[in-house]
Amino acid sequence: MQCVIDYVNNYCFHMHVVDDLISAFRKHFHTPPFLFSSPGRINLIGEHTDYNNGLVLPAAIDKRIYLAIGKRSDQEIHLYSMDYQDSYVSSLSGISLSGKLWPDYLLGVIDQVQRSGAELMGVNIVFGGDIPQGAGLSSSAAIECAVAYGLNYVFNLGYSSLEIARIGQAAENNFVGVKCGIMDQFASVFGKKNNLIRLDCETGEYRYIPFDLLDYSLVLFDTQIKHSLAFSAYNKRRQECEHGVELIQKYRPAVRSLRQATMEMLKEYVYEKDEVVYRRCSYVVSEIQRLKEACNDLLVKDFYRFGQRMYETHDGLRDLYEVSCSELDFLVDQAKLHPEVLGARMMGGGFGGCTINLIKTEAVDRVSSELMKAYQEVNKKELKVYRIQIEEGTQLLSEPNEYKK
Repeated sequence: MQCVIDYVNNYCFHMHVVDDLISAFRKHFHTPPFLFSSPGRINLIGEHTDYNNGLVLPAAIDKRIYLAIGKRSDQEIHLYSMDYQDSYVSSLSGISLSGKLWPDYLLGVIDQVQRSGAELMGVNIVFGGDIPQGAGLSSSAAIECAVAYGLNYVFNLGYSSLEIARIGQAAENNFVGVKCGIMDQFASVFGKKNNLIRLDCETGEYRYIPFDLLDYSLVLFDTQIKHSLAFSAYNKRRQECEHGVELIQKYRPAVRSLRQATMEMLKEYVYEKDEVVYRRCSYVVSEIQRLKEACNDLLVKDFYRFGQRMYETHDGLRDLYEVSCSELDFLVDQAKLHPEVLGARMMGGGFGGCTINLIKTEAVDRVSSELMKAYQEVNKKELKVYRIQIEEGTQLLSEPNEYKK
């Protein structure tokens, strides 16, 4: 089997996407648009800690959503998805769930912007990109941030970068109905080339961690699986963590989230009350500590120890948080058979999507080929492979007057 690796930092490919987007916008709306771009994200370590006010370590990647937007003279919202080849029309005064899902991520942002008190006019939007859906790379956050950033720029709303990220999160929480934390949207907006973001989800403080991979590469193995449990289980895990905090607060009122909890507190106040909740919370508390240690590993370029922590995270997600699945576990187990793979774990909400792998660059092709073959034999499904790089966050690409007539 030929080893197919998607080198996504391909200038010609992205220019092709941009040209197609502009052409589609002109075809549908007969005017040139403003053009924006927003990245997907990876998270090196610190999974499911963001909505527990913990620490996370995400980064923007070179897979992106591209969004063309233009003002209308009325109150209508016209949306067109390049990927689905589908349209949706609404109005500023009648925003509601579409019944199609894909428009909801855009409509939710427009709804939140209006709720913040901003005055808008109608808009035309065309969007597309190369972030694989269902792979755990937060294509939804990329869309939300592109729309929020675009509206902010086009209508001169004056939002800060953090406010743009929070609008995207609120759209997903309150409109789409996924109770995600701030990490995905924050990474999309604040991404910086060749840097990870050490984000404190309790205080909002962040700092960049230089990520010079030297002789290593980051590779995603996409199961192309998304089990039906993913949506409901994500919200369920959040509820279980909140219940754990409630049990602790009866004795320690100052504990506002799992960020302030310790393993000793969990053993004393949670374990005998609810063993399942204890397991969920113990994973989160240990993962927050693991991230602190992992950042120290990166600062001294100890990639071997960092990789071991990635494996430890997967063990916790599988055994304690119980959001993995057989396909993800298979890929991590296979990765462990190759000494050139320093670390591997499932990434994202769980029950499908990708594993993220830290691999010696010289062995990427060979390891990928062997895992593709093994995955096909066992799971009867093609394994997709993405070799990724760390890139910039959400940005303006061009204005209408920059296009040639």
